[in-house]
Amino acid sequence: MRSIRIFSMLLAAVLVTGTAQTVLAQQDGPPPAQQQQEWPRTFSMDDGTLVKIYQPQPESFSDNIMKSRWAISVTQQGKSDPVFGTFWSVANVETDRDNRRVVIQSAKVPNVKFPGQTDDNFTNSLKTALEANLPSVAGDLSLDEVLAGLDQNTEQKKLSKDLNTNAPRIIYTDRPTLLVMIDGQPKLQTNKDWGMDVVINTPFTIVKAPDGQFYLYGGKHWYTAQSATGPYSPAGNVPSQLDQVKSAVDNANSSNAGYIDSAAAQQDNVVSNIIVSTSPAELIQTDGKPTFTPIDGTSLSYASNSTNDIFQDRNGAYFVLISGRWYTSSNLSGGWHYVAANALPGDFAKIPEGSPKDNVLASVAGTDAAREAVMDAQIPQTAKVDRNSATTSVNYDGDPQFAPLQGTDMQYATNTGSSVILDNGIYYSVDNGVWFQSNSPNGPWTVATARPDEVDRIPPTSPLYNTKYVYVYDVTPDYVYMGYTPGYLNTYIYGPTVVYGTGFYYDPWYGGYYYPRPWTWGFNVCYNPWAGWSLGYGYGFGWFHFGIGFGHGWGRGGWGGGGWWGPRVYRPAYTFNRYRGGGFYGPNAFRNRTVFNSYRSTNIYRGRGGVVTRDNRSIYNARTTGTMGGRGGQFNNGGRPGNTVQGRRAGSNNVFSDRNGNVYQRQNNQWQQRQSNNSWRPSSNPSVNQNLNRQQQMRDRGQVRTQNFQQSRGGGSFSRPSGGGGFSRPSGGGGGSRPSGGGGGGGRRH
Repeated sequence: MRSIRIFSMLLAAVLVTGTAQTVLAQQDGPPPAQQQQEWPRTFSMDDGTLVKIYQPQPESFSDNIMKSRWAISVTQQGKSDPVFGTFWSVANVETDRDNRRVVIQSAKVPNVKFPGQTDDNFTNSLKTALEANLPSVAGDLSLDEVLAGLDQNTEQKKLSKDLNTNAPRIIYTDRPTLLVMIDGQPKLQTNKDWGMDVVINTPFTIVKAPDGQFYLYGGKHWYTAQSATGPYSPAGNVPSQLDQVKSAVDNANSSNAGYIDSAAAQQDNVVSNIIVSTSPAELIQTDGKPTFTPIDGTSLSYASNSTNDIFQDRNGAYFVLISGRWYTSSNLSGGWHYVAANALPGDFAKIPEGSPKDNVLASVAGTDAAREAVMDAQIPQTAKVDRNSATTSVNYDGDPQFAPLQGTDMQYATNTGSSVILDNGIYYSVDNGVWFQSNSPNGPWTVATARPDEVDRIPPTSPLYNTKYVYVYDVTPDYVYMGYTPGYLNTYIYGPTVVYGTGFYYDPWYGGYYYPRPWTWGFNVCYNPWAGWSLGYGYGFGWFHFGIGFGHGWGRGGWGGGGWWGPRVYRPAYTFNRYRGGGFYGPNAFRNRTVFNSYRSTNIYRGRGGVVTRDNRSIYNARTTGTMGGRGGQFNNGGRPGNTVQGRRAGSNNVFSDRNGNVYQRQNNQWQQRQSNNSWRPSSNPSVNQNLNRQQQMRDRGQVRTQNFQQSRGGGSFSRPSGGGGFSRPSGGGGGSRPSGGGGGGGRRH
């Protein structure tokens, strides 16, 4: 924890210098690309020894622990030739998934190896210096470069097993259409403010007007039908009473939008065909008869007049990607069945990066994109939770009711929108990625210092499955260090790829209130390497009624039911994919911006009381700009007082180490190995050179991914990932601002 305290002191020092205004002005923007530190990075030991550390080669990343090996060179005072070696580190890290950064908070260096070095005093002194200086010298690491460099086997505890892969009802249409989901048969509740009944078990705005007709509002248009389930057609003149509904929806969405692009606004002018489903379903569509365009280098074609991922192979079979799962059929209109990601035709893995359909590569076994997505799904968003101030509240529909939590000896509360578990007489609640505990189901709730042991046994058939992906890492008298991996937000590792949702349908709670549960199907979610899962084309601004209350129909504490997409404050990003022309993974990615992020952050810790989470938009700039006086020397680029962190060296990021501690560099397209006499000798081992080539390719790929992410953040369309921190409202409604402590909020009254 010493590094955390030092880091806080350094940040405070920045803010009291002349950089404060710069830092605050840049909080809502990404770190400028030109501020990225290059490798190697340098510091001086107390005896004048100059130490250079080269880009880390991560070997594993589990929870908040990253294990890496680093090439290193040491030049002792009075000597001109450096000595090259390798050191291994076990680091506690803090992750900022919004800005794709990893920060080393503290590190242990269990081993240092130099060819021919037998001086234990030198080795021990260097270990001590590395442990003291690594957090500041390494600075902020690119998460994409870390992921690209990871070479590990996925831990079994991180894998999701027994997920449901059965095909939902898949509807095909050849005209622009929107699928409107209702959670079972429509449930109506009178909204006293509006003076009319509202369908409460849907994230869409459906009301029954005084004229007896049902009206659906979305995308700045009204649709009407005689039944809540349709069929709907564009409405002409609508009753004047609906004006207040329209204003409430528009105002709520406008206040929460965060960013609206002209392309999204243009979509509001499109009048859609409406299909309503009261059971899990997915919609695939083409604009007219499907037009299939060949994919270079493969025997595959894709539907180029579709916003969906629809493919056809040389034999005429169709393939479609839905929620990260592949389904195949001989007919677009039906007969779909599941095909595993590692059982697809081989040409799927040959889809070129940077092409219009390279987004599917994350769902194709054996591709770099799939490997990186699996690694990314294991990286937590971290935070420290104040044990004295963080709290939550849980609201129930009547007295608390509990049922067995299948697969465990625990129980869970059924009549609440919160996640509440009873284990051995202690009540636990997971609220926005934080574990709380209480001696009573009604609280008061305090920050938990551990989670129940049986949480890892919760099966995917349970609506509380995602709570197993929220972890407690460390405890101090004042703070509990916690984190959640993307599994908490419905991203699961399934075999060699990631998928969205468990595939199971969970019965909601109907009583005096309606509480929805997480859904897998119905919103055409698609994977993005930086935002995770995004809502498909059509589900843009103005379709969901965020922030709207329903009078007495809400529990105390405002909105808090949530459930459609996972935690109650989370909503995936919005994808604008009107026949996308550019991919995600190529070096020239984002020729056609494709993702609009309607809220501030995918970090659901951000903005809630009692929780401190990394906000790189300010801290990164504070650590990489300006010069501050430090004890015994300069303090540049995040250096620690008493050290000298020297400038960048472009083009020198070509040094690697292997697992045995040998050091290599690439010169003139040839690998050389450092010898014990401090000379370089060509490496003639084909297997070694092949592995080094692979590591170089992975490093290059990580740099390209980092640059693409920076481009996307700088381009506006991708400037704000959706979701949390108390700024967004998931579907299911609204109703005033979210309580600062989290709040159990209400669901809809039935």
